Formats: sequence, structure tokens, C-alpha cells
Amino acid sequence: MASQNIKLIYFTGRGRIEVSRLILVAAGKQFEDVRLETFTPEHKAKTPFGQLPLLEIDGETFAQSVAIATYLAREFGFYGKTNRDGLRIDQIVQLTQEILNAGYRAYLFEPDETKKDELIRELKEKEFPRYLGYYEKLLRDNGTSYFVGDSLTLADLIVYDVVFAFLQRGFSTSGFPLVEALYQLVESHPNIKPYVAQRKITPN
Repeated sequence: MASQNIKLIYFTGRGRIEVSRLILVAAGKQFEDVRLETFTPEHKAKTPFGQLPLLEIDGETFAQSVAIATYLAREFGFYGKTNRDGLRIDQIVQLTQEILNAGYRAYLFEPDETKKDELIRELKEKEFPRYLGYYEKLLRDNGTSYFVGDSLTLADLIVYDVVFAFLQRGFSTSGFPLVEALYQLVESHPNIKPYVAQRKITPN
């Protein structure tokens, strides 16, 4: 594979680009990690759709977090071995976007404090456990330590990333042993472990 100049551009937190960072870290690939304190009109004018995150690769710019993560996973061997594997990964990625978006809605986008508290309680008591149940079944059905096949894929990385975000806010994975085991497996990856250990803790 030819050498590539890779740049990820986002805000200072983990947010919607962290899974792409994790892919590159796991692959042992060098990349420029650009973290913006502000996103000015001048920045927006240089983006495809006026938003972050962005991937710049060999001077070409791309947007949309899932598209970026999917490309990187395919490029660096985290997308399974067959088209059917890719389909299995895609369904987990899209499933995970649902609970991620619910979290964003509750914590960041709901202006009414009473409604915000209700949404967070619903997330903690019902929605997050419901999605953990989906993950637990998928892991059990696959019969390995991973969601797809017998090696690390985008599916494992994106679930790890989202579970991390919820654990940081006081949620629990208790009662879902396969999810907990996957979380530990990803976090103990020889490339990911030192990255997570030195990663700055941010709210999002």
C-alpha cells in the first residue's frame, strides 16, 4: 500500500471522530490529529458541507463521520474478510449511531432542564441497557470475542468508543459480561492501550 498523508480534523474532544482515531491507532498508522478550539466561518468555507469532522488524505478532503470511519476501516483491514462481514459491521455501526444520537440529544441538544433530566433517566434506565442487550446477543451469536469473525473490526471499535462515553457519564454495563469482555479486549490492544492511557479526558 502506498504511503498516505492522513489528517483528521475535529474539535478538541472525542466526539464523532474518535472511532477513526482508534482505527488509525490500532493500525499503527501515522496521522495528523488536528483539534480546533473554534470553528470559524473561514473554516466552514473550506469544508464540503460546512461541518466537522473531516478527513484529509493526500490533499483531498472528505466529510461525514461514518463515511470516514468506514473508509479507514476498509483501507487498513478492520472491515472483515467478506462482503457479508461488511454487512454485519454496517448494521452494528448504524445501530450504534442510534444510541449515540440519543446521547447527544439528551446531553447536548435539549435546552429544557426538566426534559433533559427525563431523557437522561430514560437513557440510563431503559435505552442504554436495551442496546447493550442487542450487543450481548450479537457477541454471543458470533461465538468469538468479537462482533464479526475472529479479529478486531470497526464494529468492535465503535461499540467500545460509545460504551466509553456512557461509562464516563456514570452508566453501567453490569449484567452484560460479553460486552464488558469486548470492552476490555479493545482497551488492551497493544496499540490502543497506550493511546487511551495518555488521552486527555474530555466531556464528549
